[in-house]
Amino acid sequence: MTNIISPDFNRRLALAGLFALPLSACKTMDIGALEGILGSGILSQAEAARGIRAALDNGVLSALGIVGRAGGFLNDSKIHIPLPKILSDVQSVLATVGAGSVLNELETQLNRGAEKAAPVAKDIFFDAIAGLSISDAIGIVRGPQNAATEYLQEKTTPRLTSLFSPIMENALGQTGALRLLDQVTGDLRNIPFAPQLGANARSDLIGHGVKYGLDGVFHYVAVEEAAIRRDPAKRTSEILRRVFGSV
Repeated sequence: MTNIISPDFNRRLALAGLFALPLSACKTMDIGALEGILGSGILSQAEAARGIRAALDNGVLSALGIVGRAGGFLNDSKIHIPLPKILSDVQSVLATVGAGSVLNELETQLNRGAEKAAPVAKDIFFDAIAGLSISDAIGIVRGPQNAATEYLQEKTTPRLTSLFSPIMENALGQTGALRLLDQVTGDLRNIPFAPQLGANARSDLIGHGVKYGLDGVFHYVAVEEAAIRRDPAKRTSEILRRVFGSV
């Protein structure tokens, strides 16, 4: 028998616009209680889950489009990737020998590397979204306003980290960031009493870029999630309008 979502439940989904249902209104309701209100409404569970998947697809595409373009990280103060602390700490040391500018360039190329690497996340995001079940959808409705973003972070971060590491390494090589890091390492060896970066400097820089790169992607997934919630113009397909159009 097909389970049907009642108009009231549909309105809850819509008010969430992705997930802004007040916790006070739902924290006392378990999944059984939610199932108890299913009956004569206009949307099936499958249709509601499909609408949420469509909204998440839109959110991911928008976020990757923002961060994956030239200047997407470099020129955006919200997600700009800083140098790792050990590098920022030695900047004044390098400045004393006229090499401080190399770290400015390294920071630029670190951000350029993230811009190159971010778009490859698309398929992993879409795989996670495709696996969203009706139980996941109910959990999103019952969760905080960024519940969809949190869902994606939980489902994708380990795989994205594994994927991004070699891709980020390649991107940092293409932009010249790793070459600049080698130059910094060499410069420091020639300065008495200067701090040294150590044998893991490259892997540390790559890991730093991966972490901040993913943070930037998820930041804009959350921004798009909020936009879908509040803006009917963001509901660009029939299923989105059906699920979220009855606010």
